[in-house]
Amino acid sequence: MLKTHNCGELREQHSGHTVTLAGWVNRRRDQGGLIFIDLRDRWGITQVVIDEATSPAAHAVASQARPEYVLQITGQVRIRPEGTENDELPTGHIDVVADQMEILNASKTPPFYINRDDEAIDESRRMQYRYLDLRRAVMQKNIVLRHRIVKYIRDYLDKHDFVEIETPILFKTTPEGARDFLVPSRLQPGKFYALPQSPQQLKQLLMVAGYERYFQIARCFRDEDLRGERQPEFTQLDLEMSFVNRADVMALNEGLALALVKDVATDKKLLFDPLPRIHYSEAMDKYGSDKPDLRYGLEAIDVADIASQSAFAVFQQAAAGGLPIKVICAPGLLRSPDEPETALSGERLKKLLKSLEDLVKTVGARGLAWIALPLVEGEDLKGPIAKHFSDEQRAELIARTNAKPGDVLLFMADKIEVVWATTDKLRRHLAELLDLADPNVLAMAWIIDFPMFYWDEENKRWDPSQHLFTMPMPEDVPLLDSDPGKARGSQYDLICNGYELAGGSIRIHDRAVQEKIFPLIGLSTDIARERFGHMLEAFEYGVPPHGGIAWGIDRLAMIFASAPNIREVIAFPKTQTGSDIMAHAPSEAETAQLDELGIMLAPRKQETPQADA
Repeated sequence: MLKTHNCGELREQHSGHTVTLAGWVNRRRDQGGLIFIDLRDRWGITQVVIDEATSPAAHAVASQARPEYVLQITGQVRIRPEGTENDELPTGHIDVVADQMEILNASKTPPFYINRDDEAIDESRRMQYRYLDLRRAVMQKNIVLRHRIVKYIRDYLDKHDFVEIETPILFKTTPEGARDFLVPSRLQPGKFYALPQSPQQLKQLLMVAGYERYFQIARCFRDEDLRGERQPEFTQLDLEMSFVNRADVMALNEGLALALVKDVATDKKLLFDPLPRIHYSEAMDKYGSDKPDLRYGLEAIDVADIASQSAFAVFQQAAAGGLPIKVICAPGLLRSPDEPETALSGERLKKLLKSLEDLVKTVGARGLAWIALPLVEGEDLKGPIAKHFSDEQRAELIARTNAKPGDVLLFMADKIEVVWATTDKLRRHLAELLDLADPNVLAMAWIIDFPMFYWDEENKRWDPSQHLFTMPMPEDVPLLDSDPGKARGSQYDLICNGYELAGGSIRIHDRAVQEKIFPLIGLSTDIARERFGHMLEAFEYGVPPHGGIAWGIDRLAMIFASAPNIREVIAFPKTQTGSDIMAHAPSEAETAQLDELGIMLAPRKQETPQADA
C-alpha cells in the first residue's frame, strides 16, 4: 500500500508515530518557509505541515503542488500547538510534519471548486465532469450512505433466511406499463430482448421453484419521461416470499424500514412507530394523493354541507351537481414572514393568492376561493367570498377547520379528480412556503386497499392499478365477474415524506384467476398466451401462495441523504433528457454494427434539441 493510514483516522494517540499518507490537495496555504496542505481522501482531511528549515526537499515539492494534485507524504504525527486546533475536523487536534513528499500525479485546474460544497454549480457542468463532482464531500457522503443502505439490507435479509438470486437482464418484451428498452438479437435476426422493467415474472417463477424467500438488488430499466425521482435505469430491492399473506409481507418490510432508520439514518427521527395503515380512499379524501407527506396536516376538509347553504352561487351549483366542496386551512398564511405579528398588506395578500390560483390551474382547477381570518379579534373576515356566508356559517367553518387568527381557508369545488390534484398540489406547495416539513423527520406509513383497476375510457378497458399479477382481495374475487371497478387489490405501498418508497402485493397463484384478468385489461387469450405462456404453464405445477415488494433504492437513499433528487445519490446518472453528457451517450452506432443486426434506420424529422438539466 502507498499509505499506512487514511486521512481521517489520525488522532492525538498517534502523536510521535511516523506515517505515510496519500491523497488529493484539498487546500494549500503558502506562508513562505512554512507550507500547509490539507490532504484529502475518502475518509477525511489531515493537515500536513512542510517546514523549509527542516525538510527543504519536501518543501520544494510542496511549492509545486496545486489543488487536486495527488501526493504521497511521509512524516511524523504531532499534537497541534495550543490555539491552532480545528474542532470541526475529526483530525483537527493533530497534524503531520512532512519530511518526504512526492507528487504522484498533477492536475489541471478543475472546472469548479471541489473543496466547497456550498457553491452552486451548474448541473450540466457537474454531469460533464462527474468524476470530479464525485470527489466533493457531499457526493462522497451520499454514495457511501447508499452503500451502507444496501449492505444493511443484504445483512438483514440474510438473517431472515432470504437467498439472493440474480435474474437475467436480457429477457422477453412483455409490456408492464412503461416502454421497454429493446435489444436486437444478432443470432436471431428480427427478434429482440427487452431489458427488465422489474424482475416481476422471474421472482414469481422462483417461488414456483420453491425458494420461498428470495431477494436481489436489481437493476431495472424503463423508457419513460424523466423527472427528479426517475431515471431510465434504476436500482430496486426486489423481494418475494411464499406461504404468506399481506400482513406477513408488510410486517417483515416494516421491520426492515424501522431498522434502517434506527441503524443507518441515525440523524433522522421516525414520526410513527409502528407505522400507520391508511386506506387508499382515506388518503385520497384527506390528502389528494396515495403517497401523502404526513409530516404536516393541511388536510382537505369536507364543508359541502356548510358551503352549499351560503349565498355563493359557485358553491350552490357545485352542491347541486353533486361535486365535492373542500377546504384546506393554511396556518398563518396571512401573517408577514418578516413580522409574524403583522398581517400581509392587501397588495401582498392579493399577489400571494393569485400565485396559488395560478398554481392550481396547472392541475385543472378553475379558480381558488379563499377566506382569511384577521389577526385582531373582532375584525371582519377577509376575502371576496366572505360576505356570502352568514355569521353562523362562518362560525361553523372556523370550528370545523380549527382555524386560528392569521389562517387562510382555501376552497376547492370541482370534479373529485380535480379536487384531489388540487389538494396534493396545494399541500406540497404550502408546506414548502410555510416551512412545515422537517427534513430530519421521516413520516413512513402503509397505504392499503387500492382499487384493483382504473377504467381507461379511451381504450374502453380496465387498467391494473399496479400490475396484472396482483391478486384481488380474497373477498373481492367474485367482483371480477360482476363489478371489476369495485374490486380491491391486495397491494400495499410504503410511503415516506411524499414519495412511494416501496410497493408490492400478494400475487395471483391460480391460473383460473389470472386468466380472468387478461380480458378485463384488453388482452385476448392468444396474446396473453404469447406474452405470458411461460407463466401460465408454470401455474399448472403446484404454485404456492406468494407475495412480495420492490423498494426504490435510489429514492430511499435520496430521502436518507436529504437530497433534492435521485441524481445526487447515483454515481453516474442520466440527465432529464436521458443523456450521459460525460460519455456522450446515447451515441450513433456504426453502420457495420447496424448491418450485422439487420437494422436500417428510418430518416427522422429535424427535432428541436432539448436542454439538459
